[in-house]
Amino acid sequence: MLLNRPKPPLMRLAQMAAHLSNGSATPSYTMRSLPKSNTFTSKLPPDPAFPTPADSHKAPRETLGPRLVKGALYTYVRPEITHSPELLAVSAQAMNDLGLAEGEENSDEFKSVVAGNNMIGWDDEKQEGVYPWAQCYGGYQFGQWAGQLGDGRAISLFETTNPATNTRYEIQLKGAGKTPYSRFADGKAVLRSSIREFVVSEYLNAISIPSTRALALTLCPRSRVVRERVEPGAIVTRFAPSWLRLGTFDLIRMRGDRPLMRQLANYAAENVLGGWEALPAKLSDSASDSPLNTETTTGVSRDTLEGSGKDTENRYARLYREVVRRNAKTVAAWQAYGFMNGVLNTDNTSLMGLSIDFGPFAFLDTFDPTYTPNHDDHSLRYSYRNQPTIIWWNLVRFGEALGELIGSGPGVDKEQFVEKGIQEDEAKELVERAENLIEKTGEEYKAVFMGEYKRLMTLRLGLKTFKDSDFEELFSEWLDLMEAHELDFHHCFRRLGGVKLEELESSEARKDLAGRFFAKEPPRDETPARERVAKWLEKWGERVKEDWGTGMDAERETEMAKVNPKFIPRSWVLDELIERVEKKKERDVLQGVMKMALNPFEQSWGWNESEEERFCGDVPKYKGMMQCSCSS
Repeated sequence: MLLNRPKPPLMRLAQMAAHLSNGSATPSYTMRSLPKSNTFTSKLPPDPAFPTPADSHKAPRETLGPRLVKGALYTYVRPEITHSPELLAVSAQAMNDLGLAEGEENSDEFKSVVAGNNMIGWDDEKQEGVYPWAQCYGGYQFGQWAGQLGDGRAISLFETTNPATNTRYEIQLKGAGKTPYSRFADGKAVLRSSIREFVVSEYLNAISIPSTRALALTLCPRSRVVRERVEPGAIVTRFAPSWLRLGTFDLIRMRGDRPLMRQLANYAAENVLGGWEALPAKLSDSASDSPLNTETTTGVSRDTLEGSGKDTENRYARLYREVVRRNAKTVAAWQAYGFMNGVLNTDNTSLMGLSIDFGPFAFLDTFDPTYTPNHDDHSLRYSYRNQPTIIWWNLVRFGEALGELIGSGPGVDKEQFVEKGIQEDEAKELVERAENLIEKTGEEYKAVFMGEYKRLMTLRLGLKTFKDSDFEELFSEWLDLMEAHELDFHHCFRRLGGVKLEELESSEARKDLAGRFFAKEPPRDETPARERVAKWLEKWGERVKEDWGTGMDAERETEMAKVNPKFIPRSWVLDELIERVEKKKERDVLQGVMKMALNPFEQSWGWNESEEERFCGDVPKYKGMMQCSCSS
């Protein structure tokens, strides 16, 4: 039994009313007045060595670890003090989404919290409130079991719920010092990787790809961190509805902790994914020669069983399928927008299907399916083309972790099963049901992935409807010609929006127009490239006429500009940004790039016209398709 837990502080009605300005439904908070909770730590088991905040708070930091932590999902741990911190940047969109008041980022209290110098949810004198924590999890790294991993440099401060959206977020500092899960590392993050994560988190959100978020970037000038070289340290204040990963379940499975697996699965369904009734109902069986209909309903009660025999689905089967469906949609968006995570280990795969833990990520420059941004990935395991397969590989491991719960079917709540697990005479049936569900969910994964990918590609190509012939004639050929002639993936989509139907009326006109998709230096094989692009444009133009009719170029261009960003935080842009912020002490350039990252579909940003056009222009020679390491 878990004792002495601090209860989530309740917000006073008067305090809440004080933040409702002029009767507005959107409250604007200070960092101190943000409503704070600790659902994660109040519902899940703590590190038994330090079971209460007071135990951790009075302990010397060195006694906290690093070490193995068993039977727990987190350890209470405070951030280390940061000396002379400098707040480099804040995301205005993140401020708004959390409900923080405009200008709050200028307060001393805000700056002290994001630097890790003020545990604002904890009352040290009364020894109560919300105390920071680091999560315990494991993972498969490059396909091999890596054991306990955990938040080695991330510390969650508190949860907060924006009353305007009713969305709860867990606010976390990355780079704030050692935790019990730091292993042989220092718990720090370097400025280089922190800038990259700060920018890409907010950019992905801006283009509607599910992602963890970034609120603030703080330089730690007196923190010298050793990676490939000695580098300045930094802290990213980031947030997400949940930081649970598939690797959280992996570790519990490998340790054979059945009660904790059930407890965590219940927590995930009830406190992360919206409740049992929010999970997808069983799909209707389709004929063997018919495509799987992935349309599903919700509202199935907690204890309802669907199907029979080996097809029986209990609530944990629905939980599994929900996680699979979320991840299928996210990786489809990555593929449609040319994004690569770079290290898709199971500890870097979100339960909620969020893009998470940005190391050697990148966006495509020219279209090359074999490209990986990770220079340590010699087998190309995490290359662009492999991402859908690897995410499914990770989800199979997740299915194995939930195997007993999903395989038990109608017996999942029987006392004997709950207390002692599966009996020998029931094992064959359980395994058969679990394997059958994982196999069928694999088909659902592929169908959901393809459905989302087709939807996004249809929008990006400026079409209103999808036809089966579009996949080969438009989607595949579009990518194939980009690859064959080394065309820029992002420019091709953005420039396509400006094409008018009247420019496609003749073969010569189309060949002439094809040059619009080339860089300043045309392809070596320019003539065949023009012919191939022209042929594709002819088919595309016919489909545009089918969907839009004629005389609608302006309306179509407007819609295409909403889904095809002009600005992309490419590797060369981020490298230059890092150089200018770290070495040249420039600060305005970071503000300018963030303005572009938060509004990537705009044509201009009113910051610096020449810099904007350069960052959105052709990739400089020898700076395309760059790679970087996992170190941060």
